[in-house]
Amino acid sequence: MIKKLVIFAFVGYCFLFGLGMDPNQAWAQAMIQVKGSDSEVNVVQRLAEAFMKKHPEVNISVTGGGSGTGIAALINKKTDIANSSRDLSEKELEAARKAGVEPFRVVFATDGISVITHPQNPLSKLTMDQLGKIYRGQIANWKEVGGPDMKISLYGRQSNSGTYVFFRELVLKGDYSPHMKSMNGNAQIVEGVERDKGGIGYVAVGYVVSEKGEVKPGVKIMAVSKDEKAEAFSPIQMENIMSGKYPISRPLFQFTIGKPSGKILDFIRFELSDEGQRIVRQQGFFPVQENWKEYNRKQGL
Repeated sequence: MIKKLVIFAFVGYCFLFGLGMDPNQAWAQAMIQVKGSDSEVNVVQRLAEAFMKKHPEVNISVTGGGSGTGIAALINKKTDIANSSRDLSEKELEAARKAGVEPFRVVFATDGISVITHPQNPLSKLTMDQLGKIYRGQIANWKEVGGPDMKISLYGRQSNSGTYVFFRELVLKGDYSPHMKSMNGNAQIVEGVERDKGGIGYVAVGYVVSEKGEVKPGVKIMAVSKDEKAEAFSPIQMENIMSGKYPISRPLFQFTIGKPSGKILDFIRFELSDEGQRIVRQQGFFPVQENWKEYNRKQGL
């Protein structure tokens, strides 16, 4: 058995040497685990790929599963960075501190949660109150909000999703309808609404809008107003998000165990750099808003 391990190690050494790579450097490669938000997984994967090109001595693994999954992994010390599209709850903060974990919060991007419908739906805007009633099940037909006589099909996220929690707290201010279809991720919601003329869903903007403001074919993005008297704004235009005019915008968070250092800090600073923020924009999301930039600066980032 020992002889086999020695042979395996020698072969591995020769392989790395043949690639022109220093085996000692390769085996000492820094590993960074990132887990959590489905809304953030794609954009953070792109950021990680760009960072690793500049720092081949670092290997970053990015996986989803939902914000709750990432936060639980952080509390259990099973990840270096937790992606979360919502802030930590008091219960989570308490659990973290009991586990000897002091979460350190970073804001690396901005999202405009986009309300999507089938392209054949003639409606172009909704109020926050109408959205809340729709997702609570109090409005069940599109004709009740000026649309066609057609049953509304609700698509949403599962309860471990940060988007599920954020949308419930900001828009519903109550419980979701038991008739809502709970989907695993943003992509599933988009696919569901594409096939359903009566469908409505909510997704992170990067899943339906490109850097150029082009909407993904197969869905329609609704403008949303704070109330009946207010103007409705679309999450497609960056100015609407950065100014806060669009009422369902939010910061995108990452959490580490205590203040980050070493390669973890280098990666976070890369995300916040001009290059990192360009990648965020290329993925359909928006840069960090000014108030959160100031927050990051005060945190020493």
